[in-house]
Amino acid sequence: MDESGVVYTATNATGVTAPESGMLRQVLAYNPHLMLVRHTFDTGWKGARHSHPHHQMVYVVRGQIRFQAQGKSWDLRAGDSLVVDGGVEHEAAALEPSEVLDIFTPYRQDYA
Repeated sequence: MDESGVVYTATNATGVTAPESGMLRQVLAYNPHLMLVRHTFDTGWKGARHSHPHHQMVYVVRGQIRFQAQGKSWDLRAGDSLVVDGGVEHEAAALEPSEVLDIFTPYRQDYA
């Protein structure tokens, strides 16, 4: 972290990784309290049901995903967003090629 408190900015974001088939991830910016991550998904990608202690905001930039949590399901399209509290089990699947911005608080050490 430099004197301004900036850890990463869009001009020096981390490289793109492929943590699982059908998904690309890029950490765009973070500090110890907050993290912005871009995910892109191929049609048919389905993430495993999971939970984490971080609160998460999900914003769909393009495409369509199905998000499931607490026995409910939402089909989200470009411009849609939702918030998931930390500790809530959830999963997502891409119904078409999609780009999603995820914001986590605090930042995810496993992504940094």
